[in-house]
Amino acid sequence: MAADLYSSSMAEITYALITGASSGIGECFARALAARRRSLVLVARSEDRLQALAAELRERHGVLAEPIAADLALPGAATGLVARLEERRLVVNLLINNAGFGALGEFARLPLERQSRMLAVNVQALMELTHLLVRPMMERRQGGVINLGSTASFQPVPYITTYAATKAFVSSFSQALAAELRPYGIAVVTLCPGGTQTNFLEVAGYTRSKLLGKLQAPEEVVDEGLKALDRGGGLVVPRLMNKLGVFIQRLLPRSLPIWLAGEIFKPPMHPE
Repeated sequence: MAADLYSSSMAEITYALITGASSGIGECFARALAARRRSLVLVARSEDRLQALAAELRERHGVLAEPIAADLALPGAATGLVARLEERRLVVNLLINNAGFGALGEFARLPLERQSRMLAVNVQALMELTHLLVRPMMERRQGGVINLGSTASFQPVPYITTYAATKAFVSSFSQALAAELRPYGIAVVTLCPGGTQTNFLEVAGYTRSKLLGKLQAPEEVVDEGLKALDRGGGLVVPRLMNKLGVFIQRLLPRSLPIWLAGEIFKPPMHPE
């Protein structure tokens, strides 16, 4: 499968589409795939950053790189994005659903609008893009999907309550999808990193990272994800400590990992 997925001799030019491609893990996926001579569709809200990244990758690696600015939190965003792909005759055979964000705080005190946008990006857009883009892959009986989960996929996490729930959806959805798509030659990777050196924690409002240990480099996360894709897909939890954490919590009373996660993510208390 991997040889076909990355073949540069295919009669039809195919693209890897990366959401959230303007920074962090998404940008690292773009750089890693460009180094593999993959044609790219780069999707994010920031058009300027996408244009700059696309130009750099074209010059450095001689690849096709198409930037498309889109806000995946908006209703119909996924359908609109796929329509733009069809207009430009861009055939996607690798989808990387990386776009996502979190918010730190008590669920009842966080703005409802922000949490609704989180659901739209982390869940709705991911599901819709996957539905729209895997159907042509099924017809061709070839392709790949990488969905970004999190170590927060594996237990409820107080104070990032909605975010952790969205990632639980991603993990469950992706692993079930892998079983459905395997007969069609489509590899699905469920990639669940822990704390990573991106602006994610800052955007979420999290500043007390000392209890998370040393943050992982996004390049390491991307490398693990692409290796899994090459092997035919599967669930990937980068780093031994993250793997151990996921395993150990299965042996503990259900309430204990939830309490511990809450202690890690509990924000400073403010007076009313």
